[in-house]
Amino acid sequence: MKLTYYGHSCFMVEAAGIKLLFDPFISGNDNAKDIDIQSIKADYILISHGHGDHIADLVNIANNTGAQVIGMLEVANWISKQGYDNVVGMNLGPLKTDFGSVRMTPAAHSSSMPDGSYGGNPAGFVVTTADGTFHYTGDTCLIMDMQLIPRYGKMDFAIMPVGGHFTMNVEDAVIAAEFVQCNKVVGVHYDTWSPIAIDKEKAKKIFADAGRQLLLPAIGETISL
Repeated sequence: MKLTYYGHSCFMVEAAGIKLLFDPFISGNDNAKDIDIQSIKADYILISHGHGDHIADLVNIANNTGAQVIGMLEVANWISKQGYDNVVGMNLGPLKTDFGSVRMTPAAHSSSMPDGSYGGNPAGFVVTTADGTFHYTGDTCLIMDMQLIPRYGKMDFAIMPVGGHFTMNVEDAVIAAEFVQCNKVVGVHYDTWSPIAIDKEKAKKIFADAGRQLLLPAIGETISL
């Protein structure tokens, strides 16, 4: 599997011949100013919750790619109201897909749409494909529900916020990695604004000291996992 990081909590995973884009927020991120949104191709777009720093470029990219959007029912309804119909609304639990399965998992955060309407529950995802399985926690604090993740399969890697302030920080993410039973973590939701700035080398050392690996790819970088 390959992961391309687009900044903040936006990333693409390529697996089993398909492209899965998560939480598209690029144009509002000064750190991602060199990313050409029009060049991004996706087969599916998965949305963890309704906040603007996770869906700002959703409609634009969806219209450009024709990707199927998967998200919480209330998020899906909002997208439909924007005139985009290739949407699957779900809730916490499993969903069969053409490429395998998506399980929406609990996250402890908040969720509202750009117009102030209710965004349903925030969530994460366990995604299973023919090439492997991975977990994206979404925006969340550390929660005991994460201990259920290994029951859904062995995670090849996990994607977790590490910036603190609004989500888990690095120390919490180490515990979350233990809960998920995953040694390889890609950090997201950091350095976009000053409250979530981190010391990258210190963060990597904290993970290494716990016997785990924290990956912090540069914006626009693609890594193999």
